[in-house]
Amino acid sequence: MKPNTFLLPKHRPLIKICGLTRPDNALACVHAGADAIGLVFFDKSPRNISMEKAKAITQILPEHILTCGVFVNESFAFIMERVEKCKLRAVQLHGQESPELVKKLAKENLVVIKTLFAIRKPDFSDASLYTAASFALIEYGKGTLPGGNAQSWDYGLSARHTTCLPLMLAGGLSCENIKKAICLAKPVAVDVSSGVEKAPGIKDIKKVKSFISQIKSI
Repeated sequence: MKPNTFLLPKHRPLIKICGLTRPDNALACVHAGADAIGLVFFDKSPRNISMEKAKAITQILPEHILTCGVFVNESFAFIMERVEKCKLRAVQLHGQESPELVKKLAKENLVVIKTLFAIRKPDFSDASLYTAASFALIEYGKGTLPGGNAQSWDYGLSARHTTCLPLMLAGGLSCENIKKAICLAKPVAVDVSSGVEKAPGIKDIKKVKSFISQIKSI
């Protein structure tokens, strides 16, 4: 199976746990039921990871897990170096990347996740520019960093904007709001980071288990 034909779970959203920095912690998330693991290659992020540490994580994960690198306004060469050395199956573009870059990465048989924001560009109306992507990751876009900055928002906004791409919901998700967020947005995938952490880059496995359990109970 080619990476960009990754199959979604049939009866629930795909669950991506992002911002992992330790192999044992990443593996514990997988054992708890995560479908995908995100590794952040952005030096301004408190969850930034080196290629060596990322490879140490990906090489111990089961083959069915979608390993995703998160990038912000990086070049094709920068991204592909990490894809190849860290054996990534997916890339998440969390900046103002061009539709041409998305197309180029998709041709490498990668799952490409393009972030669109509620309150800044690229926004929901730009989805048609990125039809080569596998998912549109939808989040708020307020804060100092490109990511969700742990801020919840009106998740129903995403449902009111039809998009030509499968929807991955992100931004301020937690054990307390995930069921409501899914009911409002009806995504095919969800992405959580700080909402299940005990420290930046270190996930609280009890919270991870609770988060996943709530999704499976819907």
